[in-house]
Order: sequence, then C-alpha cells, then structure tokens
Amino acid sequence: MKFNVVQKVMKVNDELAAHNRTRLVEADVIAINMMSAPGSGKTSLIEAAAERLKGRLALGVVEGDPETTLDAERISRCDVPVVQVQTAGGCHLEANLVGQALDHLPLQELELVIIENVGNLVCPVEFDLGETVRVAVVSTPEGHDKPAKYPKLFRKADLIVLNKIDLLPYLEFDIARFLDYLGRLNPEFTLIQTSCATGEGIAQWTDWLWDTASVPAIP
Repeated sequence: MKFNVVQKVMKVNDELAAHNRTRLVEADVIAINMMSAPGSGKTSLIEAAAERLKGRLALGVVEGDPETTLDAERISRCDVPVVQVQTAGGCHLEANLVGQALDHLPLQELELVIIENVGNLVCPVEFDLGETVRVAVVSTPEGHDKPAKYPKLFRKADLIVLNKIDLLPYLEFDIARFLDYLGRLNPEFTLIQTSCATGEGIAQWTDWLWDTASVPAIP
C-alpha cells in the first residue's frame, strides 16, 4: 500500500514537472536545479553570478528553504527577481512548489532561472522540478567522499562545482580521490572549482551559466 502511495506521489510530481518544463520552454527560459548539502555556498555562487552577469543575462531565482527568508533577502539585494519557497521543514522542493514560484516570476523577461533547492544530498535528486539542467555543489569541508556516499546526485549532475577551494590547504581533502569517485560515476563529468572568498573559478562558473542560457530550451 505504501509503495502504491509513493508511486502516485511521484507520478503527480512528474506530471507537474512536465507542465513546468513546457512553461519554461514556451518562455524560452533555461532552468537550473542547484543541489547540495547545507552550507556548501549555493547562495554565494548565485550572488556572484548575479553580480558578474548583471546587464548581460536576465536572471531570476527561486529560493527553497525549510524556514526563514534569509537567502531570498540576500539575493534580492542583487537586484534580481527572487521568490522564496518555504517547505515548512520539508527536505526538498517539489514540482508543484516550483510551479507556484514561477507564477511570481516575470518569465517573459528572463533568460535563466536558478532554483536553489533545499540543502540536502538525498531527497532533492529524486524530484523532477521541470528544470533544464542540474548542478551539484560540494564544498571542500564536506570531504572528498561525498560522490561515493551520495552517488545519484553526482551521477545525474550536468555540472559539478567544488566550492571553497581556498580552504584546501587546511583540510584533509584528497582531490585525486574526489576526481576518481566522480570519474567512476560519470566518466564525462564537468567540474568547476570555485572560491567565493577569493574569486577563483567564478569566471568559469558564470561563463558556464552564460553558455547554458544560450542553448535553446527543449521540451
């Protein structure tokens, strides 16, 4: 019985995700589902993108969070449209919540929407939101073993961002093992290494966003 209920929930979510995807394609908007553990630096990466792409790329943001509007407040100071989605303790965003958020974004004026999912390495990857591409962010303090422990996220990611690389000299993070884990999961993975503190790799991150937004959305 429980399995049947889960199947029904996922089926409904997939149908709503398909509707979101159609809306985005019709508006010619690329959507990015950005996933990571809490504290990896997703919001800081979005802030950096908003700053560097200002005047070049029309960006909108959906902020997912169990509580508070802190991240949305940060993004709003970047002068980009942002919608906060509070999950009331839920560990991931679902397609219906993203659909409601899209209602409050000026889609016809945007080229790229970044969906900052709830900080979690397990639940978010199970739910299609109607996104075009998926980005997995992992920070160096989390350890080099995260791809091995949470393979589904990294296997399905179109881009992997290794953030907070400025901390590498102070951590026991084995970059060779990290790359080996990624290669076993996805031999064609794309990796960008960044530090929002020093600015290293931020140009590559925003260039990737620019290139991704230049590809026509496909239903």
